[in-house]
This record gives sequence, structure tokens and C-alpha cells, in this order.
Amino acid sequence: MNTYARMPVVFSKGSGVYLWDTDGKRYLDMFSGIAVTTLGHANQSVADVISEQAHKLCHVSNVYGNELGEELADRIDTLVRSGYDQQSLNDPSARGRVFLCNSGAEANECAIKLVRKWKATVSEVTDGEAAPGVILTTEGSFHGRTLATWATSGKSIGNNDYSPLPAGFSHVPYNDIDALEDRMSVGDVSAFLVEPIQGENGVVEPDRGYLAAARSVCSRYGALLAVDEVQTGLAKTGRWFAFQYENILPDMVTVAKALGNGMPVGACWARAGVASAFRPGDHGSTFGGQPLACAAAIATLRVMQEIDAPSRAVHIGSLIDEHLDGAPSVVGLSGRGALRGVILEDDRATEVARKSLDKGLLVNAARPRVIRIAPPLIITDDELKAALGILVSSIEEVFK
Repeated sequence: MNTYARMPVVFSKGSGVYLWDTDGKRYLDMFSGIAVTTLGHANQSVADVISEQAHKLCHVSNVYGNELGEELADRIDTLVRSGYDQQSLNDPSARGRVFLCNSGAEANECAIKLVRKWKATVSEVTDGEAAPGVILTTEGSFHGRTLATWATSGKSIGNNDYSPLPAGFSHVPYNDIDALEDRMSVGDVSAFLVEPIQGENGVVEPDRGYLAAARSVCSRYGALLAVDEVQTGLAKTGRWFAFQYENILPDMVTVAKALGNGMPVGACWARAGVASAFRPGDHGSTFGGQPLACAAAIATLRVMQEIDAPSRAVHIGSLIDEHLDGAPSVVGLSGRGALRGVILEDDRATEVARKSLDKGLLVNAARPRVIRIAPPLIITDDELKAALGILVSSIEEVFK
């Protein structure tokens, strides 16, 4: 169906940070399939595991047990809680719970349903009424393309193409803690779903302390804090999760994209006390948590830990700053680590992306004035410098 405005190229193979099109031309990939192939294309370790698992067992359904799903859930739980309370990592009662699915949109759908089920459970205990409450998100946010996740997304404001959208969602300005507090004070909010960096909105980063303040506001008003780490999660910003810069622990965390290095897999993590609202039959997924996807995700996380992926992202970010800060027609840089926005002096990001493609470089025009880059964390310094050189030259030619 005519749902994608595709660039004029068709790729046939990839290796590491490179892609080749059907004519044999080679490209440096600084986009990673929308921040997905964090370990590069055709990563040998991950590919070997996928091949071995495909010859062993791909799918059995969630009617039966799955040891790989349990291992993946345990790894995700450990990473979410790492850096916040080291003592709790050894305390089984402090562990969260994980629902495995196939995409970021599904992870956020799970979060939405769990919020409502949790709110209904809490309401029944306190006053005998199951009031669903409102889920707050932010203007400019993006949480997926299902009807519910589109309704939560701030980018849906004013778009009536899919009306009527599911009710029960409201938006507040991003990076405005006073606006969040004012809306919370109304008293009907069950959760605040927020991105630590708005990727699809042009790699927009809030002020330091915003998430910590949001955590405090949510706790004060009895609302859940759900953090959408679908794009920011798994080391790209220099921490395993971007919320960890603020030394907080959310009630829910969603993740996907880089989790399988290209294999469709996502997850919704929740504190055990929240996750306990779900009962068998409340939610599910035919393919979610299947052995093939879980094997790929486990291998991906293992390699990320072996290369110390967060430190690699910090190093990559420093090189990006060094080569792009002050470059001609670049008026600013946003984001952290290896997830960055290159802010241009005029609305010519699409032209820059096209020019870069002609020169053998993949970048993305996230907004009219913003080029988004998310290089694989296995990129070498020389490869990164070459890619940044192509980007600078493309900007100069577009703005000459």
C-alpha cells in the first residue's frame, strides 16, 4: 500500500555500518533503520544465534513455557533497574515484570492497557468504583501508529484522519513541569507517558531534572510514570536507558527497536505491584516472546554488554560534537550520545538527506530543520569521521 514516502534506493545486503544497493553502490549507514541496528548489519554473533535457533525452534505460542522468554525478561529487568538501586538487584521481591511483544507500538499498547487495569484495580480497592482516569502524554510526542498509541501521541493533535480516536488521553506541553502539575491537580490522571528525548519530533531533549520532577509529581498525585524508551533505550544515549541520567525508577518502561538488532521484538517492563493487575487472559500476543525473537534479543544484549555499549555511545557523541559543533549552516546539536539531532539554519533537512544519499550516506530528515543521526555503536572512529565529513559537505553544498 502507498504508506511510505521512500527514498529512491533499494538495498540488497549489509555488513557492519555499510549497506549495498541493488546496483552495487555502497553506503555508510548513520540512521540504523530508525535507531534499530545498533550493532550494525548482519552482526556475526547475532546472526549465528538466529540461524542456530531457527534450526532448533522458532515458535510454540504462549500457551506453553519458553525458557528464552524468561531469560530475556530477566535481562531487561536487570538493565532497567541497574544504576538506581544496586542492592535491589539482588532482592527477588524488587524485581519488575516484563511483557514481550513484537514492536514499540505494541509495547506502548500493553502499557496503556496495564495502566487502565491497574487504575481499575486500585479504584475498586479504595472506593468501589473503577474510574479509568486520563493518561497524559506530551505535545510533539510519538508512541506508535495503532489507534490507541496514535491517540496518545502529541503529533496526532489536529489530525482527524482516523477519528474517532480512543478517548481517555490528554496532552501537556513537553518540558513544562508546571503544566504537568496543573493538569495533575485536576485529580483524574492515572499515568504520565513520556519520552526522555522526543525522537520523531526532531530529537528534542528536555531540561535536566525534568524526568525527576515528573517522577515526583506523579508520586505526589498517585499517578504512574511510564517512560517510552522505544527509540532512546539500550545504550544509544550513553546509559542503558535515558531515564537513568536522572537517577529515578519509573513505574513502567517500554522498549523495542534496538532490542533485536533488526529482529521484531519489543517489551513492556512494569514494577511488580503494577504488573500484578494483569491476570491470565487480560492481554497477549501470538508471536510475542517467541524463541526466535528472544534468542536474537538475548544475543543482542550480550554483545552490547561485551562492547560496553553505553561507553561507546558517549565516545561517539563526543566525536559528533567535535566535528559538527560550529560547522557551516549548523546552528545546534540536540540529543545525547549516539542519538542526535543536527539543527540547520533553514528548513532544508530533506535536501541535505537527499544530497547525503547521493554521496553514499544515510541520514534522516526528522523535521524540516533537523537531521537525525543514530549510527551503529560498532562504528569505528575512522568510519564515523568519514560519515560526518560527508554530512558536512552535503550541508555546505545545499546551503551554498
